[in-house]
Amino acid sequence: MALHKLLVDDFYDASYSLLAIHCRLEDYRLAYLLNKHLGLNLKRKAQDLDYKYFASSYAIYEWENETQYTTWNLVANICKKEEDALQSTGSLFSQQNKVLKTYNLLPEFKNVDYLVKVSNETLLFNEKHTLNKIQKIPQVITAYSIDVTKIKSKDNLIFN
Repeated sequence: MALHKLLVDDFYDASYSLLAIHCRLEDYRLAYLLNKHLGLNLKRKAQDLDYKYFASSYAIYEWENETQYTTWNLVANICKKEEDALQSTGSLFSQQNKVLKTYNLLPEFKNVDYLVKVSNETLLFNEKHTLNKIQKIPQVITAYSIDVTKIKSKDNLIFN
């Protein structure tokens, strides 16, 4: 009797686009500029994304466009946290040294500041037009599309 083996990865269908934004603004300023230039209505979610047992948290903004069946997410890719340094000084009096640690939502894209995830069930999203509008924002350094099939940490992009 023949065995049939089904691989789950064969059925994976990315129904979203992922855009990378390099920008030194705070997350709320970028959300405002995206709302203004793209005609969106991004609002900060009540809770940030928490990963690795609350070691890192990322600001997330969301807007559901019900007329076009599209969900827009703006999420920070970088989380900087100040932690205690685990260091033995060998002295009688201990000094509390602090270390600034950097965590990334997508570790393979460490230089990307923000990610825009556009989930669209009808696949009528014009990615090039949106990228052109984002790149015309003076405060944005650059923006480009990320190939979703080459991302190793896809699970970090599940926001529900």
